[in-house]
Amino acid sequence: MKSAPQSRDNGAERLQLDQEALKAAAKQLDDGAVTPSYGPWRDDIVKLLNDALATELVCILRYKRHYFTAHGVSSPAIADEFLVHANEESAHADKLAERIVQLGGEPDFSPATLLERSHADYDESSELRDMVRANLIAERVAVESYRQMIALIGDKDPTTRRMLEEILADEEEHADELKDWLDN
Repeated sequence: MKSAPQSRDNGAERLQLDQEALKAAAKQLDDGAVTPSYGPWRDDIVKLLNDALATELVCILRYKRHYFTAHGVSSPAIADEFLVHANEESAHADKLAERIVQLGGEPDFSPATLLERSHADYDESSELRDMVRANLIAERVAVESYRQMIALIGDKDPTTRRMLEEILADEEEHADELKDWLDN
């Protein structure tokens, strides 16, 4: 679909829009923002996003459990951080679900398959240090999965890539905070 670059008199290529792609974008209005240039990757991207959604939902549940069950001298401050992380993971889940819909997919919130689709595990630790460790492991898994998704998507869907990069930055911050708690 791309137009061949045209040479300038000095041998440099000209930047030009693909007119055929623009014409194709004016058709199939039921697809909303999804134009034909999304190509064959849209379904794969929706699947990646649904798996990320499952991961975020499992992380919310794990953080909430840890928030309510943390005990000990350091627990109030750490429990508060668990709640902050749970709320941030919830915002990530909302962004992912919204993007899935924008891409013409359906967000999968099914509790029956959450754990098998999630990249991270649920955890029922009762000791505060074990909770922090389990959450750090989950954040590191999330960081790695988002890095891989970003690389896979590349320039196939810049909007999704930017959203994933924003979520990745949050997950890296969570991992750093948890590492600091683990070191104390």
